[in-house]
Amino acid sequence: MQITRQADYAIRAVRYLSGLNPNQRAATSLVAKEERIPPSFLAKIISQLSIAGLLHTSRGARGGVSLARLPKEISLLDVVEAIDGPIFLNECVAEASMCTFEDDCPIKPIWSDAQVELVSKLRATKFDQFSNVHMK
Repeated sequence: MQITRQADYAIRAVRYLSGLNPNQRAATSLVAKEERIPPSFLAKIISQLSIAGLLHTSRGARGGVSLARLPKEISLLDVVEAIDGPIFLNECVAEASMCTFEDDCPIKPIWSDAQVELVSKLRATKFDQFSNVHMK
């Protein structure tokens, strides 16, 4: 499993914003430059994160983007699922009818356990854990 480039960029953007002071906004051009994200790609990502309730955006000379919640309230899972949707290591974990073996599959419990562990780890990892790594 590999998260999409878009989710990786979203994580970088939220990590950057989590290093700002509460209620401080950053220009999207600055976030794009500092995190090496193509600006046109970042615009779409910010829109998706805003719709998910993770970011606030404002236009104009004093506009920019900021976190909608405190960094300690935003998990890696929140960001990844806002961009990529729910995480499923195998389609049979999401939809039992996808497996031709149904309940007789010896591998499905392994996929299911691994997914639970991954989702739990991402849910437990909050952005306040990264606040020491803020850039300029």
